[in-house]
Amino acid sequence: MACPCGRRKPVSPQPGKGYDRGVAAFTSEHRTSWDRDGFVVLRRFVDTGTCTAMTARIVAIAQAQAGGESITPSFVLPETAMRDVAGPAEGRVSKIFNLHRHEPVFREFSRNERLLDLVQALIGPDFDSFLSQFIFKNAGAMGQPWHQDAYYFPFDRQPQIGVWLAVTEATRANGPLWVLPASHREPVHDVVPDRREGTNLGYVEIVDHDMAAATPVLMQPGDLLLFHSHLMHRSTDNEAATMRAAMVYHYTPAGTVDGTEQHFGFKSPNNDFVPVRRGGRTVDAAPG
Repeated sequence: MACPCGRRKPVSPQPGKGYDRGVAAFTSEHRTSWDRDGFVVLRRFVDTGTCTAMTARIVAIAQAQAGGESITPSFVLPETAMRDVAGPAEGRVSKIFNLHRHEPVFREFSRNERLLDLVQALIGPDFDSFLSQFIFKNAGAMGQPWHQDAYYFPFDRQPQIGVWLAVTEATRANGPLWVLPASHREPVHDVVPDRREGTNLGYVEIVDHDMAAATPVLMQPGDLLLFHSHLMHRSTDNEAATMRAAMVYHYTPAGTVDGTEQHFGFKSPNNDFVPVRRGGRTVDAAPG
C-alpha cells in the first residue's frame, strides 16, 4: 500500500468560502465536491459551545463507567495500548458508542434541522440515524488504518452518510483524518486485520489500493465533514500533547435491513436505528 504523501493540498479551514454557519442546504459547490470527491466540509457549522458541552458530558460518562456505574446502552471501547496509563479514566478511552438515542446533548445534535437538510439532500427524505460514537484520540493513541465504513455496514441499502463533527482542532500532528478523494466510487474492498501490535478491537486495513493521492482533513472545533460510506479514509497516530476529539454519526435510508449478523456472525452492539425524518419532516421519536 502506498503511503499518503500529501500530493494534494490539505483540506484546510477556509473561512468565508461558502462553508459558514447557517448553511441549510447543499450549494452547487457542495454538490460538486460530493459528486467528485465523496465528501464535503462545512466550516463553523456549530459554535464551540456545542463542542464544550459534548466534551463535558462524555468525560462524565467515561468517569462514571470507570467508577462502576452502568452507562447502558452506551459502552466504552478502550484504547488497547493505553489500558494501564495512569490518570483520568477518559485518558484510556478510544471511543464511546450509542449516544444518539438517550444522551440529550448528542441526541439534539443528531436531529439538528440544518444538519438533517444536508443529509436529506444526499439520501432522500426518509432516513434514520443508526450509529454514534465519540472519538477521544488521546495523546499517544494509534491511528486507524485505511478502511471504508461500508465494510462495517453490510446493509441492503447504500450509501450511508457519515457526519464527523470536529470537537477539537484536527492538525497534522494530532492524528487527523486522511481521505482518498473519489474513492467513494470504489466497491467495498477486501481487508486484512490491522497487523500492528496493540491495535484496537475491530480495526482492519485495505491493502489492495493505491492511496498516494490522499489528503488530510484539517479542521477547527465546530467544523463538519460529511462523507460517503464507500470513501476510503484513515487517521494517523496522535503525536501531539493534547487530545484530538470528534463526534461521529451515521445515517441510512429508512427501511434499511441490517445484515451484520448474517455477514459477521453476530449482532452489532453499535447499531441502534432511530427514525429521524419521514417525508422530509423530522419525526418525534422518543428515546427508547
